Amino acid sequence: MTTEHIPHDGTSRGPLDGLVVADFSRVLAGPLVTMTLADLGAEVIKVERPGAGDDTRSWGPPYSKTGATYFESVNRNKRSVTLDLRDADDLALARELAHRADVVVENFKTGGLARYGLGYEQVSTENPSVVYCSITGFGSAGGAELPGYDFIVQALGGLMHITGEPDGDPMKVGVALVDVLTAKDATIGILAALAHRARSGEGRHVEVNLLSSLQSALTNQIQAVIGADASPSRLGNAHPSIVPYQALATADAPLAVAVGNDGQFAAFTTALGVPELAEDARFATNPQRVAHRDELIPLLEAALAADSAERWEARLIEAGVPVGRVNTIADGIAHAEGLGLAPLLKLKDAEGNVVGRGIRHPALYTPAFPVQDAAPPQLGADNDDVRAWLATPRDNATTASA
Repeated sequence: MTTEHIPHDGTSRGPLDGLVVADFSRVLAGPLVTMTLADLGAEVIKVERPGAGDDTRSWGPPYSKTGATYFESVNRNKRSVTLDLRDADDLALARELAHRADVVVENFKTGGLARYGLGYEQVSTENPSVVYCSITGFGSAGGAELPGYDFIVQALGGLMHITGEPDGDPMKVGVALVDVLTAKDATIGILAALAHRARSGEGRHVEVNLLSSLQSALTNQIQAVIGADASPSRLGNAHPSIVPYQALATADAPLAVAVGNDGQFAAFTTALGVPELAEDARFATNPQRVAHRDELIPLLEAALAADSAERWEARLIEAGVPVGRVNTIADGIAHAEGLGLAPLLKLKDAEGNVVGRGIRHPALYTPAFPVQDAAPPQLGADNDDVRAWLATPRDNATTASA
């Protein structure tokens, strides 16, 4: 089943061209889902509160020339319409949008949208092929009333317990990582449901929560707990199962070293001028290196103290050892550009003027799909077009291919 779509200029937008996404989400996880769908060509209509919009429109500094960078990080390639769900006329338009949409994404508290007739059961009655995605902090059962904040989930889920220095406080990750991981899980769930719908015509309710996404992302650490009754703890930059796999001090700055096997360790010690370490029974194999970590690391750092991180990086890369200096984010962007990864998008306004930059969606395709490069919308920028479309009877609405 296909829905009637809001008109656009008819240019192909990519693999999800023709899909309409009703975005009732805000802040980070939900908007990142819908931006990903928009990057892939879907028509995303972001529903915002009149006068205020998404909370993150005011989350600053920092601000770019066009708005809060937090908001802009997850809201490009969308249309913005302001609807007050407490107003009968606006609520009718919101319901019409949900009934026309291929995908609905929301991150209200469980049951929050149902109060407005916009819950899954209500929407799917009118729109049975809808793929409806709900994002919560702790699911729709016992944790339904708990607010879903990334920082709290990092604490409750155990991520903070294993992050930080061994003798320091538990630490959160330097970005809202759980929100980001949840967004990626939700996007996968939506795409899977759309693939099923393409075969069967059946819609689905996709439910994703921050705690479950975090636990899935703990991978080897959580498997150590449930599979071997281990109790992982904080190791700073060190790895629980591989040595050396951490930041090591050099003459001037730390150097990230990721020695994944015994051959790499031999190459590492040879490049450092201490090949005898690879022949030492305490360090010859990875299990032995893990057991004798505290003896090995000072020996390696003593050798590394002879030169700078930059010089060691070049020398060790030539020797086939995985290493890297600890860059700033700006350094990281420059590094990606130097590798030809083209990480940045030039974002344009409705007139085609470049008004900002963004990090592109990381997937590349051959042959390439069209690149979506619309700047994040100003609040209510598409009110007239979207309201007019929603007010048009569905049987007479213009399709995207028209």
